[in-house]
Amino acid sequence: MIEKFRVKTTDLIRQCADDPFDFITTNDLDPLDIVIGQRRAVEAIQFGLEMTGPGYNIFITGYEGTGKTTITREILTAFAKNQDTPEDLCLVNNFDDPYCPRAMKLPTGSAVFFSRRMTEFIETLKIKLPQAFDNKSFQEKQDRIQKEYIQKQEQLMSQVEAFAAKLDIGIVETEQGYQAVPMKDGAPVSPEQLKEYDPDTKAAVEENLAQVQAQMNDLFKEMQNQAKKIQQNFQDMVAAMADIMFAEEMDLAFADFKTCPQARQFLEDAKKDMKDNIPLLLKSLDAEAEKGSEAGGMSAFLEKRYQVNVLVDRRGEHGAPVIFEPAPTFQNLFGKIERIPAKGVASTDFTMVQAGALLRADKGFLMLEIDFLMRNPVVWETLKTTLQNKTLYIQDAPDQTGMVMASLRPDPIPLDVKVILVGRYDIFLALQGSDPKFNKIFKVRADFDHEVDLDQENLRNYARFVARACKSEKLPPFTPCGVSAIVAYGSRIAENKYKLSLRFGRILDMLKEAAFWAKKDRATAVSGNHVVQAQDACRFRHNLFEEKIQEKYDDHSILIDLTGSVVGQVNALAVYQIGDLAFGRPSRITAESYMGKPGIINVEHEAELSGQTHHKGMMIVAGYLGRMFAQNYPLSVSVSITFEQSYGGIDGDSASSTELYAVLSSLSGYPVRQGIAVTGSVSQKGEIQSIGGVNEKIEGFFDVCAARGLTGDQGVMIPSANVNNLMVKKAVQDAVHQGLFHIYQVSSIEQGIAVLTGVPAGRADENFVFPEGTVFGAVQAKLKRFHDRSLQCNR
Repeated sequence: MIEKFRVKTTDLIRQCADDPFDFITTNDLDPLDIVIGQRRAVEAIQFGLEMTGPGYNIFITGYEGTGKTTITREILTAFAKNQDTPEDLCLVNNFDDPYCPRAMKLPTGSAVFFSRRMTEFIETLKIKLPQAFDNKSFQEKQDRIQKEYIQKQEQLMSQVEAFAAKLDIGIVETEQGYQAVPMKDGAPVSPEQLKEYDPDTKAAVEENLAQVQAQMNDLFKEMQNQAKKIQQNFQDMVAAMADIMFAEEMDLAFADFKTCPQARQFLEDAKKDMKDNIPLLLKSLDAEAEKGSEAGGMSAFLEKRYQVNVLVDRRGEHGAPVIFEPAPTFQNLFGKIERIPAKGVASTDFTMVQAGALLRADKGFLMLEIDFLMRNPVVWETLKTTLQNKTLYIQDAPDQTGMVMASLRPDPIPLDVKVILVGRYDIFLALQGSDPKFNKIFKVRADFDHEVDLDQENLRNYARFVARACKSEKLPPFTPCGVSAIVAYGSRIAENKYKLSLRFGRILDMLKEAAFWAKKDRATAVSGNHVVQAQDACRFRHNLFEEKIQEKYDDHSILIDLTGSVVGQVNALAVYQIGDLAFGRPSRITAESYMGKPGIINVEHEAELSGQTHHKGMMIVAGYLGRMFAQNYPLSVSVSITFEQSYGGIDGDSASSTELYAVLSSLSGYPVRQGIAVTGSVSQKGEIQSIGGVNEKIEGFFDVCAARGLTGDQGVMIPSANVNNLMVKKAVQDAVHQGLFHIYQVSSIEQGIAVLTGVPAGRADENFVFPEGTVFGAVQAKLKRFHDRSLQCNR
């Protein structure tokens, strides 16, 4: 009866006889130059790149190892090559407000040259500015102005002295300045002598003194006015000479930037500032000033005052920039303002400002990992605000804002960048559901698939991918058999013999490891045996825990029956996941039925060791029992179900059919074959549903059976829906081919219970009565007895 449920040997693995590999080695193939199986993702990325409206940034999702980052970067790079290269960006001093430096755009690739020329211009000033004021012509003009001033002073003083002489008043120079004193016979009159004058004479002298003093005051005012005029004339002469020199030198140094408005404006501002600070410039250019002196410090300050800080240099770039920032901290992303400690205070200026990834990616593309951003909420919020406003502010990181120090506030910089985030799908869903800004900013999602249909075209492309990897990684070529083994490995990762995995990260690792073993064998090409050897070696490196678990089965620390039949006991299968290693092992499920409060007691749930999905499976089992056996009278039975020797958490519903088989066996009294392990979830209608990890579960039970010795009666019962997922190892294939091990496929509980007990399940008639001699008939009979007894007990 059970023969019809056995899976054929040919269904245990993909048959590679029809693979279209007609090459000798992959050296004969053209390396892959297209993207396999990612049409949806590629078209989404292309759409996002070509859309120019606000918010069309891109979020990339997909499994790890699908190449989503590499493929996206390749697409971005190819697209960016056809775009214009953006301008360079500099930061220069704001001469009106040094704490608010100004951003300046320059033609592509010219910023460094502009900065160098400004430095050369300052060095030229150091030489030519002192020379300009030391030449004979300038000195003669300066002497002439000075002489005119002295002559004017002497003329004015002579006029006052002549007026004073007529009044017998003299003008003498004292420590306090010029003073008017009365004179007699050519000699000054002392205060004592003046007291001896009669009142009228004394009053006349004092009147004369007042007149002369008034004349002197007018003289001093005129002399001050003359001094100011002379000083202004001198400054005008210096400014005119400096202006001519600045203009000549600037025109010579910056002739290439005449058509750049922002550069012209900066040069005009710098020239005006230099003219306004000629005395400081001359003092700072004093060749005899020591480095640590005031003049030496002024020289260093003024040199920095006119520097050009290059934030973004586009030299060597062709097309729009493509930036990948692996560590998007606040400073790495938005830029930073450095500081230098000096005398206990941290100081800064515009030359210490540095650009971040956003500025480097302006007019281009910036790729970021979403995981890092989620760990830094301030960075994430600032990024969204920057993208929404299309404006970047270079400012202190939040952890520096509390420090007491002078800070800068550079000009806000207009920003036009397309951001591409790479992350998991669950993060995307969480952001989409909880962050209103996210949906407005990231309107494009590109989903990378993890598998593709196994057809002739994709098989050829898979082989070309191997050829590409061999070329880029300098690996020996693969034979057709070696490529077929890689295809089988890809199908195993995809868990479907009719699919190929697109997780090329793992495929590439296997190519490298297989090539390693080929080189150890001194082979010129990698064969299928080398691929298998690489898989075995990889498993051996990682399966210590698996071996320790197996030892517990070997020494019977974990109880498991592999022969005979037992009522209410079924071997279930579970998968252990340890890093990249997954392996299956059996566990015993037992069920006990008895009269009592109706319902199923899930021991794991009562002990708080089961998850919600497992508890849901228990409720489905209860629903199935009610549907099948409670149509004529209510159930009056208690059923206890447990995973024996299970002390950790249990979740998932892949054992729900196994638990139902144990319940049916307990109620019917028909024993279950212990040599058959079971996996599969169940619906309330008794349909057996597919599960994950079917290959690991089969191989795990096979290993336990093989360790004790195969009897020919052992095997695994799986859902029919999982046959396409079968890609079992060669040892299992050989055992099935030899009849030492069996794999059964079932699609319903009725089929499964028949395989496990050797007794048909039975079909109910129109009165919902199952025939005798069937499993369901025995279950119904026992439930009827429990119901009748419960009625008697309640009388």
